[in-house]
Amino acid sequence: MTGYVHLYPLFQQAYKDLGYPSGYFNDRLVEVIDNLLAAPDIKGPVKLVRPKVMYQFADPDLEARSAGQKILMRMGSDNAGRIKTKLHEIRRELTGQAPNLRSPAAG
Repeated sequence: MTGYVHLYPLFQQAYKDLGYPSGYFNDRLVEVIDNLLAAPDIKGPVKLVRPKVMYQFADPDLEARSAGQKILMRMGSDNAGRIKTKLHEIRRELTGQAPNLRSPAAG
């Protein structure tokens, strides 16, 4: 975490340079982590469709999820669980508290 603290001014400046002059990179990072942690834990196969070149989830609610949540869902429950465990650790380091997750459809 000391590396993050040391590099934070660079992250914040890059965030401003991307067009967020009044926002804080750390706040956005926590939002993204919370969004990823809200991804549903899907057990078993999920139906996909291929309307064009890329596959999509057949369930519109799953397809409407954020790109990060869809990646977690596609990697499988075991792998997503490992990633979420690490995200919980990182979030606790950043904020000193566990996430207050919204409904699974949030984000």
